[in-house]
Amino acid sequence: MKPEGLIEPEVIIKKVKGHGHGHHGGAWKIAYADFVTAMMAFFMLLWILGATNEQQRKGIADYFTPTVIQMQSSGGSNGFFGGKSVTAPDGSALRPETAGHRPVVSAGADTAPGRRGQTPAAGSAADQARFDKVTDRIKRRLEADPTLKGLQGQVKFVKTRDGLRIDLVERADFSMFTLGTSAPTQAAGALVQTVANAIADTPNRLAVRGHTDALGFSGKGGQSNWSLSTARADATRRLLSGAGIDTSRFRRIEGVADTDPYVKANPTDPRNRRISITLLYQDPA
Repeated sequence: MKPEGLIEPEVIIKKVKGHGHGHHGGAWKIAYADFVTAMMAFFMLLWILGATNEQQRKGIADYFTPTVIQMQSSGGSNGFFGGKSVTAPDGSALRPETAGHRPVVSAGADTAPGRRGQTPAAGSAADQARFDKVTDRIKRRLEADPTLKGLQGQVKFVKTRDGLRIDLVERADFSMFTLGTSAPTQAAGALVQTVANAIADTPNRLAVRGHTDALGFSGKGGQSNWSLSTARADATRRLLSGAGIDTSRFRRIEGVADTDPYVKANPTDPRNRRISITLLYQDPA
């Protein structure tokens, strides 16, 4: 018998349903997918090794070999595409003023200032044959070397009234020299070495010319684009001499600053910075 006025406590019964296994999450799915991807890549590699010959495997390896040399640049961008354009073969973005129709120039015409419209000297047949041989040697060397293949568009060949001019042209992400100096980059040394190897057995004398863009430059001791372009031309001469070219073959070493731009519509274009190595006619006729 309960005492009068006594309140019984409320009894709460909680039923817990058991679970057979704990929750493991979805991390194992990601790990499994990575494993399957890796195995697929491994079996594809084995299949390629078994289904190709030595020459085909070398071609595949060359395809995946990096071909653009990243050097300290005196201009350009480190943004998307590294400052390049998908439509410009030499790696520089096309501009409205440099695109469109251009006047037709004969294959041997010299476009240097003061010579426009003049016909270059024909030279001897022997000179012409040597020039063609040198051009072919350099092109084949650039194509065969994986470290230089990406710079093929930076080497231009122009037959002028003086001889065969070989232009080594810079671009937004490739420089021949460190910023504001005449110190050649490693890539510049490799390009000049390639040219030296191609012209080593020719008897023709040489002229080396340095070019800058129109961006202002004021170095120590009153240096300017004139002195900079001259110093870079002489630095190129030293590279050629170091590669085996006899010093007696050099006829002219000169700097012209920004007076002869490669891209005339835009004097500050990085392609205006270049080195010209001219293989002169033996008999200028």
